[in-house]
Amino acid sequence: MRAVIEPFRIKVVEPIHRTTRPERERLLRQARYNVFRLRSEDVLIDLLTDSGTGAMSDQQWARMIQGDESYAGARSYYRFLEVVNALTGMPHIFPVHQGRAAEHILCTILGGPGKVIPSNTHFDTTRANIEYTGATALDLPIAEALSPETLHPFKGNMDVKRLEELIHRTGAERIPACFLTLTNNTLGGQPVSMSNVQEVKATLDPYGIPLIIDASRIAENAYFIKLREPEYADRSPWEIAREIFAIADGCYMSAKKDGLVNIGGFLAVRDASLARRIEQLLILWEGFPTYGGLAGRDLEAIAQGLQEAFQEDYLHYRIHTIAWFAEQLRQRGVPIIEPPGGHAVFVNAARFAPHIPAEHFPGQAIVCALYVHAGVRAVEVGSLMLGKRDSNGRHIAPPLELVRLAVPRRVYTQSHLEYVADALADLFAQRQHLRGLQLLSASPFLRHFTAELEPLEPSLLLSGDTVL
Repeated sequence: MRAVIEPFRIKVVEPIHRTTRPERERLLRQARYNVFRLRSEDVLIDLLTDSGTGAMSDQQWARMIQGDESYAGARSYYRFLEVVNALTGMPHIFPVHQGRAAEHILCTILGGPGKVIPSNTHFDTTRANIEYTGATALDLPIAEALSPETLHPFKGNMDVKRLEELIHRTGAERIPACFLTLTNNTLGGQPVSMSNVQEVKATLDPYGIPLIIDASRIAENAYFIKLREPEYADRSPWEIAREIFAIADGCYMSAKKDGLVNIGGFLAVRDASLARRIEQLLILWEGFPTYGGLAGRDLEAIAQGLQEAFQEDYLHYRIHTIAWFAEQLRQRGVPIIEPPGGHAVFVNAARFAPHIPAEHFPGQAIVCALYVHAGVRAVEVGSLMLGKRDSNGRHIAPPLELVRLAVPRRVYTQSHLEYVADALADLFAQRQHLRGLQLLSASPFLRHFTAELEPLEPSLLLSGDTVL
């Protein structure tokens, strides 16, 4: 049988609210054309992020009831510790309230002016935490990753040759660590191969530079390795992840992704002296080391969720759902990043709206039009999120202009995603009516979260005068 079904039954449902097009136009104006500023109750289908937006299982909810809320030494911490240690093999493990808390602690210790931290591609919060310390966040993706239509099984890989050149040019003493993001979210949710992890580690080792894994989507990445690296075809995703962690010197995870929870994460390292520095900052910013900013019930949910995320039935469903969604868009002519990744489908905004220059945010124009037309919330991953200005005020665009349709885990059905595909097809048919936006105000870091924008000129796709 060709059909891929959900490996679960729906036990609880949550109603979603339909709004009218005039209502959505008003709400978007009030939000200053930034969908982060919308209320969730005014969104019909929310593909803004897959972080913390998934549905937990009955077993996770049952474990939460058993949560031990003791301040120090709670039994929920020790269950969490047992599962994370079994997965990562790391001796020093610290819970945190989410992934960026781990980034904050790590970058405070490792960063600073003059330091350079390379990655296959840093995501927005990682980059912001590095740059906040005065260090440089440098992306070293392979060339294929920057070619949207190129088919490559592991477009998330790091360019090892460029990494070696960076070390020689910059000096190992200025590179406190190398980060590897699995999967590579910013460039399309693309996986990293096991051979690339090994090559990166072999490049770093002679210089004593530690390798840190961003493991937020490690289960999805492990499943791609199983599917695409023949020597791992008979290995379980858990075993593959274990091998990745065995190569690394440290890792951090937003468990809001492949931990299948709504809040929480962890930071784990091998080096005892680094662990002591982490513990000091953890106590200062997150809480006592056995709860790290989380309730005992959250630690229980993470421990259970990590085990569920590596189940092959679940991963088969998850990866095939994204592939099916991508095929629906492909059939409707909507340009996407190929091949589709593990947690989202990325629309190629530069091809979707080629008449809008990067400095006028083509991805954000598509995001706004999608909300007005269909009540669907997506996120721009392009010049608004990642663009900068040079010392002369000129816009520096990122290598790709994308719109990410991130699919929450175990939340939406096939018909929900088919509705989104139809809505994007409608927009694509009238893409010539899209108009760019200008930035009115923005924060110096992570500006896309709070930015205020306005259209440069009236747009039929936002005005209500279109036939859509």
